[in-house]
Amino acid sequence: MQVIYTGTDKYSYDIHSLYKAFYPEEEIRVLPGKEGDFPEKEKDISDKDEISFIDVEKTKNELKKSIYEDLSQKTGKKLPWGNLTGIRPTRIVMNLMEEGKSDDEIVEYMKDVYCVSDEKIALSLSIAHREKEILKDIDYKNGYSLYIGIPFCPTTCLYCSFTSYPIGSFSGLVDDYLSCIEKEIDYVAENFKGKTLDTIYIGGGTPTTLEPHQIKRLLGYVKEKLDTSKVKELTVESGRPDSITRDKLKAMKEMGVTRISVNPQTMKDETLRLIGRRHNVAQLIDAFNMAREEGFDNINMDIILGLPGEDAGDVAYTMSEIEKLSPDDLTVHSLAIKRGSKLAEIIHEKAMRGEISESVLDSINNTEEMMKIASDGAAKMELSPYYLYRQKNISGNFENTGYAKAGKAGIYNILINEEVQSIVALGAGTVTKRVYGFGGRIERCDNVKDVKLYMEQIDEMIDRKKKLFNG
Repeated sequence: MQVIYTGTDKYSYDIHSLYKAFYPEEEIRVLPGKEGDFPEKEKDISDKDEISFIDVEKTKNELKKSIYEDLSQKTGKKLPWGNLTGIRPTRIVMNLMEEGKSDDEIVEYMKDVYCVSDEKIALSLSIAHREKEILKDIDYKNGYSLYIGIPFCPTTCLYCSFTSYPIGSFSGLVDDYLSCIEKEIDYVAENFKGKTLDTIYIGGGTPTTLEPHQIKRLLGYVKEKLDTSKVKELTVESGRPDSITRDKLKAMKEMGVTRISVNPQTMKDETLRLIGRRHNVAQLIDAFNMAREEGFDNINMDIILGLPGEDAGDVAYTMSEIEKLSPDDLTVHSLAIKRGSKLAEIIHEKAMRGEISESVLDSINNTEEMMKIASDGAAKMELSPYYLYRQKNISGNFENTGYAKAGKAGIYNILINEEVQSIVALGAGTVTKRVYGFGGRIERCDNVKDVKLYMEQIDEMIDRKKKLFNG
């Protein structure tokens, strides 16, 4: 185990993230403290543990760069994103563009301050320019977006840490849950009069666990209470093919949904079974084709690189099968083993029992080769990168990237990742963000994750939003 004392806890997260990127299999502890006092602070530290002390009197960026260069020299490794530990690298580029910096100046800054690779700088720049063009008609000051969370799923995938409850056990609560969402919509209708509603995103969970009449009820209430005349995009995540029916597609189309997701994650049946998804590839293809037949001309698909047991050949196969369907938008995720996911629990339990070999751990890994297969495949389908973000514990220190055909980019995806517009979030486990102008400060309030608690405390959830936006 490596124990790093920083003298302060101010930069502990960033330092921990850097060390884990270089030593993914090693236990890393970053603790406040200084040389000389660690025995009193940590009595369980072994003589075999490697102890480091860091002078944090330097500025954050200088410190991170110094640590990165030292670790790079020791390990012989260079990370594609350099010492960047934040989840929104393109936001840095966007802010520099807003300051009037040229592309050459931005390239120099990203290299000098963050040690980012040429490839990732080029990717960030191309995405930032594309984002700027897509968002040119968004009124950041007087506009807002709406997120509605439906926290029910057919089953919970092993890698998922989102708020999710099995619909089979909670189906009796859905109508009452929608009544609580309607109370929150009433709050929005009253407090956001005169504001432009730019995008609506129904996420989850799996929104298509709702029955057709419930889909109509929810979207009908939104349209009845809110001014949707200027909405540029209405998305419903329909990610689980085993939750999609023709009647549900018809209901969404009737209610004006413009964008949906039909997500394979992989086109390999064996992996789908392993990660807890009940559908197979044939069902995915049927659901996608059915959505096309019902007139949906903006369909997103998600895939995940680094799933257990998958290699570059599996990624190539998945991309070739997706090419046959020709989606309008493709999001390529690098697997992030999240602390709250079932996959993380399984890995931890098996590791404690000595049941996981190094070869199994190595199989849960994304590689540069896989990333290139995915990006080349997207380009072959005439899909261009338009947004990206990163996550803690992301496989291979890479990123998640959204690709889309011209005119089909998901506007909400950009808004939520670049944090340039206030987003009002309704439902259990959602987080509302108030953004004070482009590049300004951001304040948040959350709804409780537990569905029953959310329903019991709905008035408090609304009161939190009132305090956020009226304070």
